[in-house]
Amino acid sequence: MKARPAFVLAIIGGLVGGLTLAAVEPALAQRQSAPAAEQKKQPRKQAQKPAPETATPPAGDAAASGPETKARQAYIVDFQTGTVLLDKNSEERMPPSSMSKIMTAYLVFKAIKEGRLKLDDQLPVSEKAWRIQGSKMFVDINSQVKVGDLLQGMIVQSGNDACIVLAEGLAGSEEEFAERMNVEAKRLGLNGSHFRNASGWPDPDHYVTARDLAVLARHLITDFPEYYHYYSQLTYTYGVDQAGKAITQGNRNPLLYKSLGADGLKTGHTDAAGYGLTASAIRDGRRVIMVLNGMSSIKARAEESERLLEWAYREYANYTLFRAGDKIEVADVWLGDQAVVPLTAASDLIVTLPRRARAQLKVKAVYDAPVPAPIAKGQRIGSLVADVPGRDPIELPLVAGAEVPRLGFAGRIPAAASYLIFGSGHK
Repeated sequence: MKARPAFVLAIIGGLVGGLTLAAVEPALAQRQSAPAAEQKKQPRKQAQKPAPETATPPAGDAAASGPETKARQAYIVDFQTGTVLLDKNSEERMPPSSMSKIMTAYLVFKAIKEGRLKLDDQLPVSEKAWRIQGSKMFVDINSQVKVGDLLQGMIVQSGNDACIVLAEGLAGSEEEFAERMNVEAKRLGLNGSHFRNASGWPDPDHYVTARDLAVLARHLITDFPEYYHYYSQLTYTYGVDQAGKAITQGNRNPLLYKSLGADGLKTGHTDAAGYGLTASAIRDGRRVIMVLNGMSSIKARAEESERLLEWAYREYANYTLFRAGDKIEVADVWLGDQAVVPLTAASDLIVTLPRRARAQLKVKAVYDAPVPAPIAKGQRIGSLVADVPGRDPIELPLVAGAEVPRLGFAGRIPAAASYLIFGSGHK
């Protein structure tokens, strides 16, 4: 049977304050009428599992051209859509220094959530923990410290000693804890990372990638929102110095001290790594994750992280094209007891775009027509494809908005004849 011309729907500009639907050039390759002789044998299409709440670009989505940066590695990603805004050496192995403590915290939070550990539990301080150098919480040897205090000592004060106490308390030894870190890293998809200790102490076999740190930060925020508040805490007081004065230390994340929307996560520094920061911020409901490493000084880290965060919010925005359940198109049905079936968005279609590219966005509905009955409500019929110049397409499932049973044998012959003669809208 000859293919009938079919139109692809497009949304062009007008993303806020009303969408404009326009019929554009025919796309015969996208929708085709199936031969009547073959329709009877066509297998039933199975209902598809709904997509995530937002459309996420493919893994290979190319980041838009971003600004130059002093960081050796840089990675900025939109939290909701997964769109990469800036990518510089994001898959390159790098020493994570104290940014390793995000993974240590992840495992501690997991143990608490699973009931294997409590914030009020007290853990013993070993000589190894007491002797560790670098940034410290200043726990006393052979003392007992509450898990809640150790978490603040690790997250706010970046205490290497706190990391070792937590690691030994959970796994018996820091070495065994590092193995658990690697198991968890594999589970979370951190394919470019390997851990040798809980604190990020320099070791040639201890490395991560900037992308992996962003993935880890996303998991921590998503999986343990009840504990994420520790990362925005500005100071913590624990212990006393030789003069008997209480020791108060401030959070090293420079973004927390400015009105930028930042609420986490962790800084890091070693001679090999330079100065780094894994950060997250939220403004008007939109969250961004940023990983920078390899900067030359504390000052450079503070200035560069602020500049790039401002750039991410200034140059990019999230646009909602459709909400889950919105009717996008009406498709012809082949041999169903209804002539057409509504096609709806399986989930919210939200895209992250450069603000200047908003008017160039096009969204098309792609599916084969007519759709053979029977059709189950929620069954995937095709795709919504969002095209932006210079970026990979973003796809979202297009599903049936209603159930359409198949006609009985007596009704199928006149229905098929009517469709062949008159086309859509007839049975």
